[in-house]
Amino acid sequence: YKMIIDFHTHAFSEKIVEKAMSKLTATSGMKPYTDGTVNGLLEIMNNSGVDKSVVLPIATKPSQQRIVNSWAKEIMSDKIYAFGSVHPDAEDALEELDRIKESGLYGVKLHPDYQNFFADDEKAFPIYQKCSDLGLMIVFHGGYDPMCDVIHGSPKAFAEIHKKFPDLTMVLAHLGGMYRWEQTERIIAGTDGSVYLDVSCIAGEIGQDILKRIIEKHGTDRILFASDCPWDDPANEIKMINALDISQDDKEKIFYKNAAGLLGIKC
Repeated sequence: YKMIIDFHTHAFSEKIVEKAMSKLTATSGMKPYTDGTVNGLLEIMNNSGVDKSVVLPIATKPSQQRIVNSWAKEIMSDKIYAFGSVHPDAEDALEELDRIKESGLYGVKLHPDYQNFFADDEKAFPIYQKCSDLGLMIVFHGGYDPMCDVIHGSPKAFAEIHKKFPDLTMVLAHLGGMYRWEQTERIIAGTDGSVYLDVSCIAGEIGQDILKRIIEKHGTDRILFASDCPWDDPANEIKMINALDISQDDKEKIFYKNAAGLLGIKC
């Protein structure tokens, strides 16, 4: 392939990386594939053949917004494309979205489980409207997360958001919702407009049959290659997409063309 763009990765600043990784590893029971630093991410990208990665920080408290977004701006390079984050309970969330836009970050990451809100809760609607107005896409964590017993971002909730904010570009992680793929197939796949699905962290978890059905129903021009590194090795998702019985052209769309379009990368 001309290039591979990983649309869903995580890294932490040197100040908090050890604490964050040990907490996440202990709670999730998952063994990370990197040390959680940007350098660790660059190393695994190099090993697995990924050319560019989108880093998705999460403001887990309202007080973290500015720090997280300033750090995200600092790590940007020709290989790292960073998003910002806002917290729905932050009084200055809308002002912070202006700052995210001005600083050249590519979009906003929201994690309803970590930020303790239901994705279709009206309190988040001003954020969705503002992102839509600013042309900032939102990547949502969808479905199950080991850190939480409740599903805060379901395919049904995302369908509601899309109805209310049809101009908002949404990227639904984990193919619309981890372990909620029947709902994705029924409710999200084939939805019109700017609703994208990423394939992060689903290799070895999803059956190839339902994966192919969702991809074909939704259209290969709105599927994004992604790994959720450090929680999976991009090599696993690369292998999963390569194993699909779809055309080379469709695989190129998934591996880089769709992402390049969203990020404004010329290829």
